[in-house]
Amino acid sequence: MLDMTPIRLSGSEWDRGREPNPEAEDSDPQHSKSERMGSVNSGKFYRLCSRDEKERAAALEALTKNVLSCVDQYQGDSARLDKDTLLQLLRVSKTCPFPDIRERAAELLKAAQEHGVEIPRALASGPSAFIPKEEILQEGEEQPVLMEAFLSMGRVDHVTMVMALHPAYLNCFLRTQHALLQLDGPLPSHWRHYIVIMASARHQCSYLVQLHSSSFLQAGGDKSWLQGLHCTPPKLRRLSLINKLLAHRPWLLSQEHIQELVGPGDEDRWSLAELIQAVVLLVHAHSLSSFIWGCGVNPEPDHTGGHAFRPPSPSSQSGHSPHSPAHEDGAGRQEWSDAVSEVELLMKRMQLLQQQEEEFSQEEMVTRFEKERTESLLVTPCDDEPQTPPDSVSHFVEDADFGYQDFAPRGEQAPPTMRAQDYSWRTMVSP
Repeated sequence: MLDMTPIRLSGSEWDRGREPNPEAEDSDPQHSKSERMGSVNSGKFYRLCSRDEKERAAALEALTKNVLSCVDQYQGDSARLDKDTLLQLLRVSKTCPFPDIRERAAELLKAAQEHGVEIPRALASGPSAFIPKEEILQEGEEQPVLMEAFLSMGRVDHVTMVMALHPAYLNCFLRTQHALLQLDGPLPSHWRHYIVIMASARHQCSYLVQLHSSSFLQAGGDKSWLQGLHCTPPKLRRLSLINKLLAHRPWLLSQEHIQELVGPGDEDRWSLAELIQAVVLLVHAHSLSSFIWGCGVNPEPDHTGGHAFRPPSPSSQSGHSPHSPAHEDGAGRQEWSDAVSEVELLMKRMQLLQQQEEEFSQEEMVTRFEKERTESLLVTPCDDEPQTPPDSVSHFVEDADFGYQDFAPRGEQAPPTMRAQDYSWRTMVSP
């Protein structure tokens, strides 16, 4: 039987050894005062994830003292705290499962605002554009699985909160994520996060791209890689082909594609162990991207598209403008609003069908449902012009026009497929 007890992820990405050293930074004349202030605050946030309650309380008091000191010091100057600090406070005030930390972060933001600091506000009302926040948190924000996620990963992201509707599944998911991204394996940690970025970009999921871009940097990744695939090592770029095939037309993957990556004589060749781990990461991110889009997961409060540094306006509080994982501009917001409207329209039609269930036979109900589904605009015809990826993900994508096509259209012979039971890594790949 599967053990569903909470797991303590001892090797999480929030490594205490990676915390900033304030004393070292103060001695560095190249760092401005505001940069040092932001780094010190980042260290305070790291220490909020301690499993020791006393240490966590001490870290909270230190963070409070630090923020209030900065507010008092800069109210006559720029009247603005370090942006990253404000965004971290916003995130913690919205998603932290520990009520004392969550409430204190909200109080600090309010205090900063009272001193004239322009503070960020969350654009979304909850983790999902489709599921009411009250339903997601019906078990309370202090669920043990959410607390464990915060202590292990340093944050409770919107995906975790949505999955908390099914705690047993969430527990399995978090264990899987930890095994893929943190446990020992042939690929270094920052490579794993970058592979997830590549896979997410194929499905234009800027939510995962942003989330793992931060994790990539925390794992020691080169910041220049985030400028695009052209800045990465050739070995990593060679995954682009199987990435797009697995994302859009996996039935086209052949043993030749595998042999090309692991074949001898190439200094950029992949070992079998490395490639297996990379493929698992790719398909995991492809599936997770679909989950994020399907559940309407909103951007994180500290991510692009999840906050705004401006006073609330009546139009922005109307509740009719949900935000997607990929909306950084007006066009993205409009496309997402249209998609949400289409979903809501289909759901209303389905509810109407359910109300009429007693009036029609089962066969007629199926026929009417198929008619409604066909008439909806949810499925884009495959012969439409391909959409251009948003700027936030386009530089991680090669051959952006490559997309899904029907596997076996009627009247045509099905393409040859590589069946798992007919394939052997040793006989077909090894030289």
